[in-house]
Amino acid sequence: MDTTLINILCLVLLILGIAGTFLPVLPGLVLSLAGLLIYKFGTDADLSMLYIWIFVILTVASAVLNYVIPARTNKKYGGTKWGSIGSVVGTIAGMFIPIPLGFLIGMFAGVFIGELLHDSKDMDKALKSTKGAFIGFIYGTGFSFVIGVAMFLVVVLNMLDYI
Repeated sequence: MDTTLINILCLVLLILGIAGTFLPVLPGLVLSLAGLLIYKFGTDADLSMLYIWIFVILTVASAVLNYVIPARTNKKYGGTKWGSIGSVVGTIAGMFIPIPLGFLIGMFAGVFIGELLHDSKDMDKALKSTKGAFIGFIYGTGFSFVIGVAMFLVVVLNMLDYI
């Protein structure tokens, strides 16, 4: 295959990966990583393997943190273990709900319901806990976005012979 076509494919995957960090229908960093790997192994690029390993580790860390951070920030905002468990369960259940942003709605509903199951009289605490989960989601999404942009920049700068 022509190197130009491979480069275009890589850039498209990297851009889709960046979009996927905040659009749930796209597998985000997995697409970006695929673009990076195709660029490295599909062309005669002299991109260091150190970049590959760093981005593989960051992609795995991001996948884990996208579940852990909302649960942790839920606790920081006064949530209980019930809300943290609800966050994880709601996120996973929400992925199977055929509505836009189902995973996000599921996460918030899970935190809120979990907190109400713990203490049905304290709606304010449940709302604060849900706010903490939302802030955690923003942190996790931001972390993934930065990794996706970094992969894109590494490939573009390597294409331009800057690195």
